[in-house]
Amino acid sequence: MNRTENGHSVSRRSVLGGALLGAAGMALRDVPVLWALPAGAAKPAPGKQARARSVIQIWMWGGPSHLDTFDPKPQAGYDYCGPLNKPIATNVDGIRICESLPLLATHADKYAIIRSMTHGNNGHETASYIVQTGRVPDRQVFPTAGAVVSMFKGYDHGYQGIVPPYIVLTEPQGRFSEAGFLGQRYKPFATGGDPNQQRFVVEGIVAAGISDERQHQRRELLHKLDALGRAMPAHPEFQALDRCEQNAYDVMFGDARKLFDLSSESDAVRERYGRNTFGQSCLVARRLVENGVPWVTINYKGWDTHKQHFEIMRRKLPEMDRGMAALLGDLADRSLLDTTIVWWTGEFGRTPKVQWESPWNGGRGHYGQCFCTLLAGGGFQGGRVVGASDSKGEQVADRPVRPEDVIGTIYQQLGIDPEGPLPNSSGLDVSVLPTAEQGRQSAGRLREII
Repeated sequence: MNRTENGHSVSRRSVLGGALLGAAGMALRDVPVLWALPAGAAKPAPGKQARARSVIQIWMWGGPSHLDTFDPKPQAGYDYCGPLNKPIATNVDGIRICESLPLLATHADKYAIIRSMTHGNNGHETASYIVQTGRVPDRQVFPTAGAVVSMFKGYDHGYQGIVPPYIVLTEPQGRFSEAGFLGQRYKPFATGGDPNQQRFVVEGIVAAGISDERQHQRRELLHKLDALGRAMPAHPEFQALDRCEQNAYDVMFGDARKLFDLSSESDAVRERYGRNTFGQSCLVARRLVENGVPWVTINYKGWDTHKQHFEIMRRKLPEMDRGMAALLGDLADRSLLDTTIVWWTGEFGRTPKVQWESPWNGGRGHYGQCFCTLLAGGGFQGGRVVGASDSKGEQVADRPVRPEDVIGTIYQQLGIDPEGPLPNSSGLDVSVLPTAEQGRQSAGRLREII
């Protein structure tokens, strides 16, 4: 299949592949890998009947303060609350949240608050791994919950979506390999770009600075240059490459592109979510689960507030309030909330006592002893509070909940057996989550809210 040019061996495969990824200006490195790898022979372990179909994970990158969101402690005083010391009532009697979340206060009947999360780790990388996988780090890198769900609910098991089953808006976390030992097939597709821009430049679908007309012209040029392919059109390897090319252009100009194109949404809807990256990411997430995508992570950065915490909260909390409230309301109005889990969490909370001294000037540090998580939809009962922190939010006072308890309950709602085998091509004999015999520190599934 090779020809020689200037003394170098050049294959039609390399020419066509390079043209697709180079001349066509496409960044489809992730999507073809997900589509092209052979399906695993292993079948998922039988689980309980699924209540949920999809998950939207709102990943609060850096760790949000529990006292300044869903576990306010006004009685603790200024050194703990700062200026956020007037929590507001919600539409559920007895539940109060931060005064900077008035829109979410009207949706409290839709979500459950877990106020007793704990794992005790204060390092970003390690805490992120624990919360995303439900496991304590060791020599083996386990997959995140998103990767596990994309395996049990993805292409191998009936998913017919036009985009990969595990999507990250907009940047991957970057702390560790999300797919772990499951490999590239279960790596998330990170969109890149910014959905709040006039043109959402999604990796592999929309190329920055290149018009549609120019893309089509590049394709025509590619075909004109492909003399070897025209000479051997029936060769199976060439046909496979042609199918790959067609798939790529179907993604670029077909339904996948429309799925990420927010120009079809009214200005009123977009304003309701908030014209910022987070708000528009929430809107994209709604569109994705509406089209059956099993797992969507919104990587919401900006919560690692070591310095000037309250100045940052004045901007971030209203942004979060608007986007999340619109998402919950929209999911409910479209009859999607019953089958879609919304999981709001960071890797940990932040120190309850404010660090007023220089150089922090009113900052909060990392805090894994006690923090909050929010769960909505997918069979979870809203208007509930699980567990409690002490009077200053420093320690769990009642019903400790660990990350594996949350993830295990999410798996159950999706019909995945948390203690069943985790199929993998590495030949590892492992379960979806650690069992008690394997040293699980679980305090129990969240039966109070299912």
